[in-house]
Amino acid sequence: MDEQGSTNVLWHAGDVTREDRGKLIGQQGVTLWFTGLSGSGKSTIAVAVEKALLARGKLCYRLDGDNVRLGINKNLGFSAADRSENNRRIGEICKLFIDASVIVLSSFISPYKADRQAVRELHDAAGFGFIEVHVDCSLSVAEQRDPKGLYRRARRGEISNFTGIDDPYEIPITPDIHLRSDHLSLDDEVRTIIQYLEQHQFIAV
Repeated sequence: MDEQGSTNVLWHAGDVTREDRGKLIGQQGVTLWFTGLSGSGKSTIAVAVEKALLARGKLCYRLDGDNVRLGINKNLGFSAADRSENNRRIGEICKLFIDASVIVLSSFISPYKADRQAVRELHDAAGFGFIEVHVDCSLSVAEQRDPKGLYRRARRGEISNFTGIDDPYEIPITPDIHLRSDHLSLDDEVRTIIQYLEQHQFIAV
């Protein structure tokens, strides 16, 4: 679904650059892409990181899987093709935020390696930063947490194409940040991410 369907369209460049916008707000944009099982803690960590960055005077925006599916991606289901399109659209939205020099916190299960790699390549082609954060949690712990009751419903056959039950989760091999959310505290997870951003000069120490 990523072929160019519109014809006779050309990119219209403006006179204000990403560097201009970055100077205005004193930062550069980057995407933090949180991937992991449902219940692994992706959204919880993203919320905490957003608050920590705001406390440091950094402008950021959080894109959450459910929130996006209630709006721009409400026409997509959970088939492999729809998941791929969901991630592609989010990748493009992330690029817009980065072009505005905003830090994007994007939390999606994004279970397939090829889809995550495609989003990374979108960023690479534009010269934008992309940080894959694997929120690693065992399936047993995720099922124990089950904050939305989705695992129980999937086990009863009420939900199909559910990641970890009847649909695979392809584990990131070399994520930029690896968080064992079934072992680490939330404070430790936030600290790890902030330190990474500092070390790679996305934010000042």
